[in-house]
Amino acid sequence: MDELLRWRGEFPILDRTTYMISNSLGAMPRRVYDEMRAYADSWAERGVRAWEESWWEMATRVGDKIAPLIGARAGEISLHQNVTLTQAVISSCFDFHGPRNKVVMVELEFPSIQYFYHEQRRHGARVEVVPTPDHIRIDLDKLLAAIDETTLLVPISQVLFRSSFIVDARAIIERAHRVGAYVILDAFQATGAIPLDVRSLGVDFAVGGVLKWLCGGPGVAYLYVREDLRGKLRPSLTGWMAHERPFAFETGAIDAREDSFRYMNGTPHIPALFACQPGLDILNEVGIQAVREKSRGLTARLMDGARSRGWRVNTPENAAERAGTVSVECPHAYEVCRELLARDILVDYRPKAGVRISPHFYNREEECDVTLAQMEEILKTGAWGKHAAAVRHA
Repeated sequence: MDELLRWRGEFPILDRTTYMISNSLGAMPRRVYDEMRAYADSWAERGVRAWEESWWEMATRVGDKIAPLIGARAGEISLHQNVTLTQAVISSCFDFHGPRNKVVMVELEFPSIQYFYHEQRRHGARVEVVPTPDHIRIDLDKLLAAIDETTLLVPISQVLFRSSFIVDARAIIERAHRVGAYVILDAFQATGAIPLDVRSLGVDFAVGGVLKWLCGGPGVAYLYVREDLRGKLRPSLTGWMAHERPFAFETGAIDAREDSFRYMNGTPHIPALFACQPGLDILNEVGIQAVREKSRGLTARLMDGARSRGWRVNTPENAAERAGTVSVECPHAYEVCRELLARDILVDYRPKAGVRISPHFYNREEECDVTLAQMEEILKTGAWGKHAAAVRHA
């Protein structure tokens, strides 16, 4: 018996859809309704007093719920609106005008991060993008060779968003540290899907968000800074929450805090902090190792089913190399995805990946089978073309 299925009742959308898209947006826990009402009640009934009574310290409390899921300690997490902004905070700690000004990333990195660092060229950054042999995995040897004594930052995803390939973060961190570079580990597609221990890895920075595998919704991203760096670096992207005495409203330069608040800036997104907590509570209770063990079986089932139908799978066959998503490149993959969505089978499509199918701990094995069977039926009947024609004539 699958003990994790006892959590299905906590996610209302599972009653009316086949929800296989947790890599993009995790299913909403039922208790989010209560949390959002608690937010509205605190605002309505306590007004401005809510800041000192609970809101101001919420970022710390929520960060402490994220910490054990990535192997961090209490107080080591600062919270932000999205991962691109966490990269901006980190980048603002450094000067790209010196001889050590290279940013090394891989071709398969998430586009938003590539866009951000390419724009840092106007501030002196040299950006080297390491090409990849395919759309599934990075060329580790080429990446390691590109990290040299002129490298400043290496932003790298722990799990690639297209293929769900698990990157050898330890090898990258060790190479970067040998030449004096810093690694920013993007754990967005990892946290909640695979075990992660940022302290054991010795990574300089780790970033991610709660809206995917952590079922926390949009608006909350986290930033971990290695303990020995935390009080040493000074982000120029800063604000009053990072000040030692924010309510003194002192003018002039900031007197920056020494703890994780040092990396914060303006007012936090309070409604999102309320909304994300039920998902974090559930994942902490379920345990990431249990999620991982189930995920290996579900993803293997999907891969076997896709290959038996003759479809290309753009996800590593080796279970140790893949996280929670299976990318299936069937014929007419984009159109098939649209038809699946019309049938309340929730997946997504990405170029150079195909249909991304992402079961989580709350999914049943038969939902994997249903998804693949529906894809097969859509292709056999040409239903995707019929649906498109109906939309054009509506």
